[in-house]
Amino acid sequence: MKSWILSLLLVSLCGYQHTKAEFFTSIGQMAELVYTEKDLVQSLKAYIKAEESKLAIIKSWAEKLDALTIASSSDPEGFLAHPINAYKLVKRLNTDWPQLENLVLQDPADGFIANLSVQRQYFPTDEDETGAAKALMRLQDTYKLDSETISKGKLPGVKFSSFLTVDDCFDMGKTAYNEGDYYHTVLWMQQALKQLEEGEDAVITKVEILDYLSYSVFQMGDLLRAIELTRRLIAIEPSHERAGGNLHYFEVLLEKERQEKAAAKTPTNEESSNELSLKSGIYERPVDYLPERDTYEALCRGEGVKMTPKRQKHLFCRYNDGNRNVRLLLAPMKEEDEWDSPHIVRYHQVLSDEEINRIKELAKPRLTRARVIDSVSGAQEAAHYRISKSAWLDDDEDPVIARVNQRISDITGLSTKTAELLQVANYGVGGQYEPHYDFSRKEERDAFKSLGTGNRMATFLNYMSDVEAGGATVFPDFGAAIWPKKGTAVFWYNLFRSGEGDYRTRHAACPVLVGSKWVSNKWIHERGQEFLRPCGLVEVD
Repeated sequence: MKSWILSLLLVSLCGYQHTKAEFFTSIGQMAELVYTEKDLVQSLKAYIKAEESKLAIIKSWAEKLDALTIASSSDPEGFLAHPINAYKLVKRLNTDWPQLENLVLQDPADGFIANLSVQRQYFPTDEDETGAAKALMRLQDTYKLDSETISKGKLPGVKFSSFLTVDDCFDMGKTAYNEGDYYHTVLWMQQALKQLEEGEDAVITKVEILDYLSYSVFQMGDLLRAIELTRRLIAIEPSHERAGGNLHYFEVLLEKERQEKAAAKTPTNEESSNELSLKSGIYERPVDYLPERDTYEALCRGEGVKMTPKRQKHLFCRYNDGNRNVRLLLAPMKEEDEWDSPHIVRYHQVLSDEEINRIKELAKPRLTRARVIDSVSGAQEAAHYRISKSAWLDDDEDPVIARVNQRISDITGLSTKTAELLQVANYGVGGQYEPHYDFSRKEERDAFKSLGTGNRMATFLNYMSDVEAGGATVFPDFGAAIWPKKGTAVFWYNLFRSGEGDYRTRHAACPVLVGSKWVSNKWIHERGQEFLRPCGLVEVD
């Protein structure tokens, strides 16, 4: 028994190099949880096998003694007249039954519990579960997917089928409710109710779903439907105190509304009736903090791309030898225009599979939650609008890193000596980075002061994986969408030659719908480029 417990504990301990982490922010690190769960299943199966073995011994003992006691109890004195029977009875009661007692008291669950306890310290937290649930809601919004599509797992490019149960949908809605997000609470409680009414088994009850749903509908401003749903709840459970109080409150509000509208001689809520919401529970998504939200999300879906035939004529493919760079003369880089103004180019076959695997291998143990620079304080902090993990790799860590950095310098004709380290990022569930600038604006004058290398002049972005669905790099200002392709890289300037920021380059990493998105990027700074990219004569040159 102890041997398999020990082996499982060793597997558990050796399989982890990370303490508790925000797993939902990186699919790469989340993959470790698959092996954790596999270990736990093996531990559980071992426990079941041990329990079955124990019960088999006890059952065999019981069956043997059952036959014996039937015979002995029919004529106790006659049975004990045989001296061996007398001896064995004494022996059984003195030795064998206590041994059986010890066997029964043994708990094969101890090994499983010990393994579970070791692994639990590496389990995802409540924050992870909330983050993953909110990620599904983000995908729902960005890609205009209804709750049923997500619940049934009908997503493009999936390799493995999956679905959400009634209880899963309820938990999604409850997460939204706890965040004060009544819009998504309604969507997911409605889905939970639909699946429950279709006959799906669930732990959660219709009363619990209607309780959350009715109040959330009220918070969305649909008083009539809130009353209708609350009445349904009370019809099932008349003694539900909160529902009874809510119904009374809703009805008072409705009567007050009727009186006010009657006095003003305008149609009441009931007459104008919100028929659409009463029938289907469809509500408008609340406006949030991001002004270009609609444009950004449309581009993520491949809609609204402003690539016209006229603009297309100005885009070309060519071979780039880095201005006759000796390292590119024999194998020039394939260069493709993605956009004309601002000029964005894609380079093909920049990274080999071997180089990508090595970069990921170096980065994985060091991935931490990606941070942003606060525009006021200048401090780095985690942000809900950037869901990924990143690691920074230096030239001297591995020949591959040095080679990649040299290649970036050769391709762009710029120096990487003053550039930031190579940043490797892996996006999590629904991983994204909402619209942002790579360069420091005037109100963030000290953002890169500590580096002493000036502003971020240019961005070189390597795509290190294909993404089955979603994950585009989009530029809302001029309507461009660039899709990840493994081994390729895109490059653009963030600053004009004058050093002024090109505000058109505000861009975003769209949420990853299906897949694991890996990228690496090099931010090239101003210092060291004075003769490689001389200052222009006008501000926007």
